[in-house]
Parts: sequence; structure tokens; C-alpha cells
Amino acid sequence: MKYSNKILNLAESATIAISTLAQNLKAQGKDILSFSTGEPDFDTPEKIKQAAIKALGEGFTKYTAVAGILDLRRTIVEKLFKENSLKYDPSEILVSNGAKQSLFNIFQALINEGDEVIIPAPYWVTYPELVTYSGGKNIFINTDETTQFKITPQMLKNALSAKTKILVLTTPSNPTGMVYNKEEIKALYEVIKDTNIWVVSDEMYEKLVFDEEFCSVASINEDMLQRTITVNGLSKSVAMTGWRIGYLASKNKELVKLMNNLQSQCTSNINSITQKASIMALNGSVDDEIEKMRLAFKERRDLACNLIDSIPSLSVMKPQGAFYLFINLKSLEVYRNNSMAFAKDLLEDQGVAIVPGIAFGMEGYVRLSFACSVEQIEKGIERIKNFIAKIK
Repeated sequence: MKYSNKILNLAESATIAISTLAQNLKAQGKDILSFSTGEPDFDTPEKIKQAAIKALGEGFTKYTAVAGILDLRRTIVEKLFKENSLKYDPSEILVSNGAKQSLFNIFQALINEGDEVIIPAPYWVTYPELVTYSGGKNIFINTDETTQFKITPQMLKNALSAKTKILVLTTPSNPTGMVYNKEEIKALYEVIKDTNIWVVSDEMYEKLVFDEEFCSVASINEDMLQRTITVNGLSKSVAMTGWRIGYLASKNKELVKLMNNLQSQCTSNINSITQKASIMALNGSVDDEIEKMRLAFKERRDLACNLIDSIPSLSVMKPQGAFYLFINLKSLEVYRNNSMAFAKDLLEDQGVAIVPGIAFGMEGYVRLSFACSVEQIEKGIERIKNFIAKIK
């Protein structure tokens, strides 16, 4: 049987082996502590849930506009203006089933066969797969701790070619948690200002910044606003992973219309109840609860970093945002070039599930999510310490 070349070229997630093994061990009765998922352990704020219940009670259960109801898009516009100094019209907003669909829409709408997309590494696992599926070519810029896992203007300049179509920026980053400040974004802009390169700015973790002020990429100047497509959502900041809402904003109305057309043929609108609930999440009504979650994540970050740093042969650069530690295990000779083996061995020996760095395009590291309780963090990292002691 002949399948689509596109689907055959779509790689299986590099984390499947770990998650499958974890499930099997758990089914066998083993105590498994998972630090692999990027999902807050907090419940969705009550006001948001009540808004959903109200929508159900009022019978708001029908199709809506593909791009999202006008009240929601207006609320997103107000949020972007108030919090990010970005001026949009509701016609420049497209609401989708999570940020993944927003990214899928963007890459499908912009990429022609052979177009190059620059992606700083380490990167979120989905970017390169969506680029490949869309017919593009991934151009990775490998970073390291000397640049805080961020690209420099010279690194960006070296990666440009006549085929460069898109630059992907993620701030704060998954998996490293690093944040581009205003001056760093300005410096990157200077490299691309005389080009036609689009910028896709994934700002999903913007509410989870711990040590400095968040700067939206498109806010640098008018030209950056025009070339940038901002992607965001509510999964991480408002603990709404299962509600499935993401959105994008672009000043290019024609592009938004084309992506709207694509979505209309795929999923149409996101579910109506989530749309009503999301207005409550975006209009400031739960800002106090969002801040409480941010402070809790900051406390967990500090604890987790201190515990990891106390383990011989492991180190971690303290993340500036998000809720991940990207742990350096290069001092472990047997694992420095095999993070998958480290993750598998740790899981089998200690029942701790983490994600190998190779999944994010970088060997010698593993990602640990601290979106869990203090008790689980302490217990899990103690198990990691025991594992390291056994292999030294």
C-alpha cells in the first residue's frame, strides 16, 4: 500500500520510547514519578470553569465563526495592547485548537517546497516536524550555555541564505527556559531588517517569567510588528491544557484570511464553550491566580536548581522562565552522547521519567519539568541523586 510521502516523513516523537516504558512500568505496579510533561499541576481557575458552565446553561453549543467569536478576538486584541504594546484588529486574530494548530496553519500558509526555516536549538520538538511536513527545510542554529542557549546576531547572520523564509523565536524557551530581553531582540532585528523574512514568535510561556520583564518580539518597532506572527495560548499560563485554545496575531490580513480558509477545511472553530471561558481567562479576572501560579513555579525552580546543583556530575543553568530544567550531564562519560540511554536507565532503575535532550536537538542534556509539587520534586531529584551515585 502506498502512503503519502508527507506522512511517511513525519517522525515519531523521540519521547515515545520513554513514555511507553513509563506506562508499562506503572502498569506493572512500579512507583513512577513523571517529570516529562509540560502541564501545570494546578486546576483551571474557578471563574473560568464557571464561565464555561454559564455558556452551557445558556445553550452556547453551536458552530461559531472559524476564527473565533468576535468577543473573544476583541478580548485578545485588548490583552495584546495592554500587556504587550501590540496593536491589532480582531480581523488579524485567528483562534485555533492550541498553539500547535496555530503553528501548523502558519507553516502550511507560508512555506513552499525548499523554503528554509531557521530554528535555534535546542528547540521544541514540534517545530522541525511541522516545517518538514510543510515542505520546508530546517536550518538549525546550535546554541550552548555560553550564550544562555540564545542565538546571537552573528549566529543568525551566518544562517541566512537567499532561501530563508522564516525565523522561529521562542521566549521563554522550551526546553531551556531562557528569555530574550528587549536589547537582544533589537539586535536580532538589525540582522533581518532589510530582508523579507517572517518571524514566528512563540510566546506561550510569557506569564511564567521570573527574573526580568517579558518583551514581546513584535513590540520592538513597526517593521518587526509587520513581519512577526505572534503565537500564544492559555495552556501553560492559566492551566488550561485540556481546553485546547491557542491563537495567533498578524498584521497581514491576507495571510490571516488564508489561514482561516485552511482551518475552515480542517477543524473549523474551536469548541464554543472554551471560547466563552477564555474571555474570562484573558480579561484580567484571574490575574491574581495567574500570579500565584507564577510565584509557585519560581519557588519550585529555585528548589529544583539547588537540588540538581548539589549532585556531583550534574549542573543546570537557572531558567529565566517556563517550568523546565535543562540539565547538563556531559560530565557523565557513559551518557554524555546518549541522553536517551540516560532517560531509559533512570526510569528503569529509579522510576523517574524525564525527556532526553536529543528530542530537542541537543545531546548531553535532559529536560525535567518542575510543573509538579514540591514533594515530588524533592523525591524525584533524590532518586536521580541515588542513580548518579550508583553509576559513578
